[in-house]
Amino acid sequence: MSARTTDTTEPGPEDGGARAAVDTAAAARKREQHGWYFYDFACSVYSTSVLTVFLGPYLTAVTKAAADAGGYVHPLGIPVRAGSFFAYSVSLSVIVAVLVMPLAGAVADRTGRKKPLLAVAAYTGAAATAGMFFLDGDRYLLGGLLLIVANASLAVSMVLYNAFLPQIATPDERDSVSSRGWAFGYTSGALVLVLNLVLYQGHDSFGLSEGTAVRICLASAGVWWGAFALIPLRRLRDRAVVREKGADPAVSGWKQLVATLKDMRRYPLTLSFLLAYLIYNDGVQTVISQASVYGSEELELDQTTLIVAVLLVQVLAVAGALGMGRLARVYGAKRTIMGSLVAWAVTLAAGYFLPARTPVWFFALAAMIGLVLGGSQALSRSLFSHLVPAGKEAEYFSAYEVSDRGVSWVGPLVFGLTYQVTGSYRDAIISLVVFFALGFVLLARVPVRRAVEAAGNPVPARI
Repeated sequence: MSARTTDTTEPGPEDGGARAAVDTAAAARKREQHGWYFYDFACSVYSTSVLTVFLGPYLTAVTKAAADAGGYVHPLGIPVRAGSFFAYSVSLSVIVAVLVMPLAGAVADRTGRKKPLLAVAAYTGAAATAGMFFLDGDRYLLGGLLLIVANASLAVSMVLYNAFLPQIATPDERDSVSSRGWAFGYTSGALVLVLNLVLYQGHDSFGLSEGTAVRICLASAGVWWGAFALIPLRRLRDRAVVREKGADPAVSGWKQLVATLKDMRRYPLTLSFLLAYLIYNDGVQTVISQASVYGSEELELDQTTLIVAVLLVQVLAVAGALGMGRLARVYGAKRTIMGSLVAWAVTLAAGYFLPARTPVWFFALAAMIGLVLGGSQALSRSLFSHLVPAGKEAEYFSAYEVSDRGVSWVGPLVFGLTYQVTGSYRDAIISLVVFFALGFVLLARVPVRRAVEAAGNPVPARI
């Protein structure tokens, strides 16, 4: 007779109660996750329709209308070439964001009130974007001010939004949750871009001038942002924190970034990942911002082709984010990100050899970018969330956002200097390979399992 015995003990009320509590917690977590996705859905329209497509050319035209005979405007008495005003406004918005993001992160972590701060940042940005409807005539200063406020607000809101991720997803869920957030964002970007292009291209049939159609497209992004931000603000919840006596976040505020970076020295592996991310993400952001310049100037493509290419990137980025999320569950986030960096380098190499005046090949290049764009960004965010010490989510994600946005001038500088020296946009685009190669090497050297353990977090089955 077998010596093995079978436990026939019936589950007691304590077991049933424990399972019910687990099920309730899981349901509450899913509800928050579903709400969290919708902030990407709300704000990504600004990045796509406003920054990538409509605002740059329109604000430049408005600025030129206000320029003197020499082609200059004079904000605060400073002579600025009209064609440079948009770029300078974007740069100034980055500076403002870098100053404010650490303040938002410090206040959120020390008070536990992420949701009210997210609401303030979201609706400030949405209001500034909706206000772009009044950008007509020669009101270039209004346009610059609204751009600075909207861009900085978006950056601050993303610090707070990202800081919710470790709180609403278990370690094993974060890759897929982060990827779904990016997918929601790209879906909304594509949807609204299609609607805006219908309005823009058919403005005559709607009885609108071209300028009025553009202003409606700009303002609609703000309305969309504000409307869908209601969903995460209803579903996300703040967690209580233990307040330090005598701590005044409003006083320490913007200085928190320096303190955070000093604190990261206690977690050198987290800092090593952040350095790798800073480098390869600068390459990603530069490709996004300069692809249209490369297409128009080097490949001699028209505006319609470029806009369709942007739409293609948005659509395929959804599939890319979800597909790479699935790959991460099998191979781990680190390996999947490294694979995406190889794909980025191959894409740039292919772009170098693209023939001019052949839209089909440019669409193929846009498809390659779309498939790796969303996944590389989403998985980087989720991987970093594992490396953040508990209780310091907003503070560390403020440093993450500064790395994302505050240092994104290096890639464009390399692109511009390469073009200035060689006179070739092909050389300029291939020069960006160095960002992905160096990022790959630095990321490969980060032992992520030890990094997660060093941060005091549980290690997922796949990382």
